[in-house]
Amino acid sequence: MADALEIVNLRKHYPGFTLRDISLRVPEGYVMGLIGPNGAGKTTIMRLIMNLTRRDGGEIRVFGLDLLEHEVPVKARIGFVYDEPCFPEDVTLENIKRAVSRFYPTWDEDVFGRLARTFELPLKKWFKRLSHGTKMKFALALALAHHADFILMDEPTSGLDPVFRREFLMHLRELLQDERRAILFSTHITTDLERIADFVTFVRSGELVFSAARDEIQDHWGIVKGERNLLNGDLRSLLIGARESAYGAEALTSNAREVRRRLGAAVVVEQARLEDIMLFMERGGPHA
Repeated sequence: MADALEIVNLRKHYPGFTLRDISLRVPEGYVMGLIGPNGAGKTTIMRLIMNLTRRDGGEIRVFGLDLLEHEVPVKARIGFVYDEPCFPEDVTLENIKRAVSRFYPTWDEDVFGRLARTFELPLKKWFKRLSHGTKMKFALALALAHHADFILMDEPTSGLDPVFRREFLMHLRELLQDERRAILFSTHITTDLERIADFVTFVRSGELVFSAARDEIQDHWGIVKGERNLLNGDLRSLLIGARESAYGAEALTSNAREVRRRLGAAVVVEQARLEDIMLFMERGGPHA
């Protein structure tokens, strides 16, 4: 299985924040979700992939090519969708498209026209007259019209209504019918990833918590519920973000099988959703 993206020990330091040794890989034909609380480092990773800021260490390879050595051909294969598309406000979509298309030798006017019809884009309207959802559709059409093989999206569904978010995600999944394509999708809306992501990377405070297949995450991570003495003894080393109440205790674990093996019917271990993992990690424990 070839990789669309491979990141190894990526590092970047800013005053007050450091991205530390992030490693992940996105295979061709798959969707990787990138999650984490605000300020975790998601946008920094996106900017480093696009070479919009210089990394302090580590490697980034897109389709096997080092980004620093092959920036022009690599970027020609990337479609980048920002959380808030930035185009001239007082220009029509048609004119923006005409300007953008000149940067891509692989631009396909037929593909753009088909997407414009599918997304019902008002090409004669000024950009500033569009709703946020229509701006996102336009940005995605531009990203795909030059036959991008790797789609990079930073919070693309933020601020969209639930109906359009569902349609948007369905369209992304349809893109992967071409198994050469891949998607890296940064978001804090974890339910979106539970619908389409094959892999999930979780970063927190600039550090990697995990990067794994979604099925593997579902198998290993769980919410443990039991009596208050659940928090005592050796088991505590397997628990994260424990909370007690008058009725018992609950905590997150990254080793649900071991908890079940040790305690059996004495506890209930429920499957943890991505949102649960983020919540409990915020309560306690910097690492998985």
